[in-house]
Parts: sequence; structure tokens; C-alpha cells
Amino acid sequence: MNLSQRSYQKEFLDEDFLPFADIRQNMKELNFINKWLGGHGISIDAFRQLLKDKREISICEIGCGGGDNLVAISNWCRKKNIKLTVTGIDLKKECIDFAKSRADKFLDVTWITSDYKKVGFKKKPDIIFSSLFCHHFTNEELECQFKWMSENSGIGFFINDLQRNILAYYSIKLLTRLFSNSYLVKNDAPLSVARGFNRDELIAICRKANIGNTTITWKWAFRYLIIYQNDARGSL
Repeated sequence: MNLSQRSYQKEFLDEDFLPFADIRQNMKELNFINKWLGGHGISIDAFRQLLKDKREISICEIGCGGGDNLVAISNWCRKKNIKLTVTGIDLKKECIDFAKSRADKFLDVTWITSDYKKVGFKKKPDIIFSSLFCHHFTNEELECQFKWMSENSGIGFFINDLQRNILAYYSIKLLTRLFSNSYLVKNDAPLSVARGFNRDELIAICRKANIGNTTITWKWAFRYLIIYQNDARGSL
């Protein structure tokens, strides 16, 4: 596998009309991966950095899938006695329907089935974020996405996504072959790594999107965390 350039091979999950049972198994296994390989922890850490000392905050996830990231953040806020207002946006109705089934996990939540670009907010959410979403897009599309996130968030945004790395590629390929029961995960997990990023690519995307208040940090396991703050100076 040549990982010198980003792959734009389409993932199975990007296809239309997938059986819901297959999507559900995919979401279940991705939640397991995020939990045990630190993905949820990275998102919570980014949220905490943007939260600062606020006791009430609103958050929106684009490409929210079944809402697992939002559940993890909501559980953290509940333990810290922080009032959280949640919005989840996803293009796939099946994902939003699954997310809606978890209503007991949230006090104040809105689910939107839409392309995120078509969503207009009456009031901007304080924080917008995505997790394992950006690698589905081209670099040019991400320039527009980063700009949209900066313009539509009150405090800022964060992105939790994959590093394109040969060790990560073959590790997840082996692990999913051994332990996954989802053909979507077996195909898409290593392909997602091939569609991931290196640091220079992320810096270039941020600069072309004209967002300067940004930090990019490598996180285990083979993730990049991008944090943008509307009222702070960051470094790329």
C-alpha cells in the first residue's frame, strides 16, 4: 500500500441504500474502537479545552452517525454538572434514527438529517466538532468545511481524525480481519487510514481556509486533533 498520497477510493459507508442492519453493526464496532483506542478520550479532551470554565454550553457534531461521540461528551458533562445542549447532524436518516433511540442519554438534544452545509442555525452552537468525518472529503472540500465550522461556531471547533500511517494501516487491517463481524468495518477501517492525513496536509488546508487560530496535535492511536478558537491565537 502506497500511502504517500491520500486515497480517494470510496468507502462502502459512502454508498447509498446500505441495509440498516449493516450500518448498525458498523456503528457498534466503531464505538468499540473509539472507546478502547482512545478516540472518545481525544474528543472529550478537546471539548474540555474549548469549554474552559463554562458551566453551560452548546455543542454540534457534523457527521454524528449514531451519536456515540455525543453520548461520551454528555456523560462527561453529567459527571461534572455541566449543562449541555446537543445537536447532531448526519446525512443518513438511518444514523439519525439510531441516534434518536438514545434519547435517555441527553437532556436537551436536536437531531438533523441533512448535509451539514445546508443547516442554518438560529443561534450558533458554542462548539462544532467532527470525529472520523473529515477523511471522507477531498482537501478542497475540507477548506470549505473548516471555514463553515469557524463561521458557525461561537467559541470554536475541533476535529478528531486519522493519521495516514503504514503501521496504523496494517494494524487495523489485521485487527478487523481477526475480530470484526462487519464487512463495512473490514473494508472501510484500513481504507479510512489511507484516506487520512499527514500534518503538512492539515496545515495547508487550514491556511487555505484562512483559519489561523489553530493548533494541530498528534494523539495516540494515530490521530490528529485540530482545535480552532475564535478568540485566541494558535500555532500551526
